[in-house]
Amino acid sequence: MSSDLPTQASGAEPDMPRVAAADAESFALACFEALGVAADAAAMCADALMQSELRYHPGQGQGLKRLLGYEQRIGRGHIDVRAPFEVVKESPALALVDAHNGLGSVVGRRAMELACDKAAVCGVGVVVVRGSTHYGSSSVHACAALERGYVGVAFTNAGPEMAPWGGRTPVVGTNPWGIAAPTGGEFPVVLDIALTTAGKGMMRYLAERGQPMPRDWALTPEGEETDDPAAAMAGALLGIGQYKGVGLSFFTDVLTGVISGGAFGLTPYSDPARLDVSHTFIAFDVGWFMDPAVFHARMQAFIAEVKSSELRPGFHEVLVPGELEHRREQEKRAAGVPFPRADLEALIALGERLGVDTSALNAAGATGGV
Repeated sequence: MSSDLPTQASGAEPDMPRVAAADAESFALACFEALGVAADAAAMCADALMQSELRYHPGQGQGLKRLLGYEQRIGRGHIDVRAPFEVVKESPALALVDAHNGLGSVVGRRAMELACDKAAVCGVGVVVVRGSTHYGSSSVHACAALERGYVGVAFTNAGPEMAPWGGRTPVVGTNPWGIAAPTGGEFPVVLDIALTTAGKGMMRYLAERGQPMPRDWALTPEGEETDDPAAAMAGALLGIGQYKGVGLSFFTDVLTGVISGGAFGLTPYSDPARLDVSHTFIAFDVGWFMDPAVFHARMQAFIAEVKSSELRPGFHEVLVPGELEHRREQEKRAAGVPFPRADLEALIALGERLGVDTSALNAAGATGGV
């Protein structure tokens, strides 16, 4: 791997305070419970934020900082923390769910568990959800299938941020995908991608630091390519692989919002009080196809083949999907989770508003680390 690109770097700066992972997750759990979320659902939400905090670049914005958004949306009644998980229709292998504006992280977890239950009967299970809200990192829900030894796939639609090929106004979302497969090795292989080259979270991250971005990330409102993230914030994002990313995003909307009877294209996120996000979850029971031990051996052989590639100039190793994120998680669990001081102070203020214990966060801020 060569010098880290903005999307690859850990985002940690040397003087960032670090909070022990267990303390950070306990804080998130306490915040969700203080916001009126039931204990089991609060645990799902806290786990989802922590997985993102540990594995992904902070510029993606899916970690604990999202607690501030949850406070606002729950406080305004824009999320129903006690919403029913309604199975509208089902067969042995399929289910259609109405989330009734519930917590996306909880909906995603329950939907993937249902998909796994159906895969245990049919070899594959598919659950399509409408009427949901933001569910965080797609890989969090894909990885839920790993607990059963299954392959998991999760994808979602989102508010319009991507321009169509040849256009300059956004018409489809980043529409992220997550895919996870067990390997029987040190870590599973996990893909977590948006279908845009990057998201506005990364643009905001670079703009705050006065750093340029690659010119294939976004357009200005006038439709011009730019390396200035601040100039592109009001414009449209560009798809991965040019028209290919647009096509994948289009069909993600088809397989989530259109087929579920939910929102699609311009409509998701248009009403703050009802985001009307749609998701699709697929679980594959590896054991239906072959002995899981055989599958693991085949996965290890495949990984070895990928890593056998001769290196390009400037690279020192080949990584498989999820390997970099696994290393990030191991480092953060060992050394503590780094937070910019402004973010840490915002979380402490949140905890004080909610009456939650902030002693671990205060200690990290005072000492600079765990």
